[in-house]
Amino acid sequence: MVSLDEFDQANARAAELAKGPKATAARYDRRISRVVVTLSTGIDIALPPRAVQGLETAKPGQLDPIEISPSGLGLYFPKLDADIYLPALLEGFLGSAQWAKSRLGVLGGSVRSEAKTASSRANGKLGGRPRKLTA
Repeated sequence: MVSLDEFDQANARAAELAKGPKATAARYDRRISRVVVTLSTGIDIALPPRAVQGLETAKPGQLDPIEISPSGLGLYFPKLDADIYLPALLEGFLGSAQWAKSRLGVLGGSVRSEAKTASSRANGKLGGRPRKLTA
């Protein structure tokens, strides 16, 4: 059973969410290969499905239709059984924190620069990475 205090807290959180933009329309645009979301503010955002957790391997035919939750805060892709939470999307997180970190790690590890090369050489002169100690 939910206490009166928990109920009040949930209502307060819902009121805060209601202040932000909501999705009023969503579609997949095959011409530009992007999911296009129209917000209540009048702004359209277009994002590549491959950059969104749950959509990264989707085929174009799986990205239409898109259903908007009654609150306007969620997008649902029925053919994929995938949900996207709009506030997280707008904050720049296109998936869970762990998923985003793994993607950033792959990108960061593949970058080549003079500074990275110099650092690796200097580390190598010091004997490379320290050996792991076993307990």
